[in-house]
Amino acid sequence: MDAAKSTNSMDVQPNSCRHFLSLLDVSADEARALIARAIELKQMLKAGQVYAPFQRRTLAMIFEKSSTRTRVSFETGMAQLGGHALFLSPRDTQLGRGEPIEDSARVISSMVDAVMIRTFDPETVERFAAHSRVPVINGLTDRLHPCQLLADMQTYFEHRGDIRGRRVAWIGDGNNMCNSFIEAAQLFDFELMVACPEGFEPSADILAAAGDRITIVREPEAAAEGAHLISTDVWASMGQEEEQARRQKAFATYQVNDSVMARAAKDALFLHCLPAHRGEEVTASVIDGPQSVVWDEAENRLHAQKALLEFLLLANS
Repeated sequence: MDAAKSTNSMDVQPNSCRHFLSLLDVSADEARALIARAIELKQMLKAGQVYAPFQRRTLAMIFEKSSTRTRVSFETGMAQLGGHALFLSPRDTQLGRGEPIEDSARVISSMVDAVMIRTFDPETVERFAAHSRVPVINGLTDRLHPCQLLADMQTYFEHRGDIRGRRVAWIGDGNNMCNSFIEAAQLFDFELMVACPEGFEPSADILAAAGDRITIVREPEAAAEGAHLISTDVWASMGQEEEQARRQKAFATYQVNDSVMARAAKDALFLHCLPAHRGEEVTASVIDGPQSVVWDEAENRLHAQKALLEFLLLANS
């Protein structure tokens, strides 16, 4: 998306709309209520119960970064709630031709009930939200991936109960997923061990805000020791393909394998936001093994985001 500033000389006053750009945009109580509601909505769907409160409601989905799970989960979720979802890529809108983000936000938000944006630069989402009259959801940026963490927390809660006081290990790049795990540690009150090579640490400001709740180590085994949950991500994310060779060298010893899982608690779970590269950040024996709940995790994107849409649309109604 073009980041050109709006030529409108009038500054728009910040709106009072409730957005979800970060996990920390909700309180700890609200976060737990979202997880409980996601589990309830999942059970309702499995039972065949029709729940469609969003008749004539529309979600605009703006994608600069392509996706499988984000698009399918939001589009399906909105349909199940009785509403409609619009897929918009840079090729489909004036954003791709240099229209200021602020102008697009004013126009799009005047016609829809909510907006989900999946992009590279977090400033894009922040500027759009500042000029939107409807809720804006961060579907992913290079800094954060809060919707994925809602699904991750739902998955843990379903299998093991409340994560409060537990130990979680993040192994690999200090990327957007790691940053969101750090925010989740604050929100859901768990200890987070991050194993990453030097030079690939999470964002300094996010790390500083978490205080002593987060520990950085260099050995995956040290991070996994006694952990109740272990998670990882690909070594090179979208947009980092040119760094593939350098990253493969840097992360060669940061693989989640049977040896790493053996250091965790006996009932530890394994999560991965997908797509996964078996043989790189995780072995097939782990991701396809009995401790892996990645398929439940992937499905839970649907249920967690339905709960989020319900929460935001009700909060702003």
